[in-house]
Amino acid sequence: MVVNRSKSPSAQETFMQMAQAAGLRSRLLVTIGMLVLIRLGMYIPLPGIDRSVLETLARSSNTLGFLNTFAGGGFTLLGVFALGILPFINASIIMQILAAALPSLENLQKNEGEAGRRKISQYTRYVALFFAVLQGIGISLFLININATTIPDPGFQFIFETAIALVAGSMFVMWAGELITERGVGNGASLLIFINIVAVLPSSLGDTISLTQQDSAMLGGVLLLLVIFLAMIVGIVFVQEGERRIQIIYARRQVGRKMYREQSSYLPLKLNQGGVMPIIFASSVFFLPAILSDVFSSVAMQRVSSFLTPGSWGYVVTYLVLILAFSYFYSSIVLDPVDLSQNLKKMGASIPGVRPGTATSTYISSVLNRLIFLGAIFLGAVAIIPTAFEQATGVTTFQGIGATSLLIIVGVAIETARQIQTYVISQRYEGMVKQ
Repeated sequence: MVVNRSKSPSAQETFMQMAQAAGLRSRLLVTIGMLVLIRLGMYIPLPGIDRSVLETLARSSNTLGFLNTFAGGGFTLLGVFALGILPFINASIIMQILAAALPSLENLQKNEGEAGRRKISQYTRYVALFFAVLQGIGISLFLININATTIPDPGFQFIFETAIALVAGSMFVMWAGELITERGVGNGASLLIFINIVAVLPSSLGDTISLTQQDSAMLGGVLLLLVIFLAMIVGIVFVQEGERRIQIIYARRQVGRKMYREQSSYLPLKLNQGGVMPIIFASSVFFLPAILSDVFSSVAMQRVSSFLTPGSWGYVVTYLVLILAFSYFYSSIVLDPVDLSQNLKKMGASIPGVRPGTATSTYISSVLNRLIFLGAIFLGAVAIIPTAFEQATGVTTFQGIGATSLLIIVGVAIETARQIQTYVISQRYEGMVKQ
């Protein structure tokens, strides 16, 4: 096999390693197998459900359409995996907020190493189980309220059986996601959302083609919307790959009798530090009031739902604020300027013109804040602009598959491809050592 000695492996080398390297091949098989198993589980139906009512409701409701997209069509089918990975995402949000607020959890996350992270993962599973139970009961009550059951008089037994089935399915999906993260390729939760969104694309494209065949005047709007989506994809790739490089200099040091000169390098800070997670978290929190208004038909919840109707100013402002808040919050968890400045000081590295210690952490924090703000503004624009064009053109066949889904698809694809390239490079170096 011809090995490319360049920094990034070529496509030919990547595919050959995927086929020949046992470690990478087994990881890919685990990932593909789990994703196929989860997709098949979407079609295992719950008993006593009228799916035609759910399908009609999902087409007319933006909230249910979005949830159906995240569940890969599992909500209208209402299979045992209908809840999908959403309880685990909600639990992750809660645990990350608690880890920043409670010193004991923060100590587990930062100072206890692998054992502390395992404890936090266990706590996250318990919180996910709690959310799954709540959402399973809520969906059961929702089905009764909209008369979407084939049971004449559904009662406690129907609620109990439906909730148990949904909770069991959600826990299995959570286990599959963790298995993909540990023994597969990529982040399990992100890949599950990715495959669910991709699974809905063929039906949306079919609906769009049918729309243009029925009304040729809609062709211009469809083409305009496709151009906007393509422009968003290009912008997402540039932002996901964009980074700010801060120059750092390593001081001269003596090892034995040998004196090493000053060496320069750079500290890369990504423009979109949080990746796709801030917009996933914002979407999960954003649609919670709308879900509650569908389940509990109170006047207050109906007002909140109408205030957050997609396209309204309340929707735009709230979505932008949530994306901005989660971008800062998630970036503060991923990268701590104080820890980074201390690590640079321990390695004998410094930023030219900036004193080590507090001044370095302040400088890094100021640069990071500006990058996070720019990245959050871009995420907000990506989430809002296509929705506005959808309403302007009247093309609603991509309901639930807006720029938010495009961002998740492109972001997860880039991260997974980068991880595969990392495995290929590691295999390359192992081959060089053996030689």
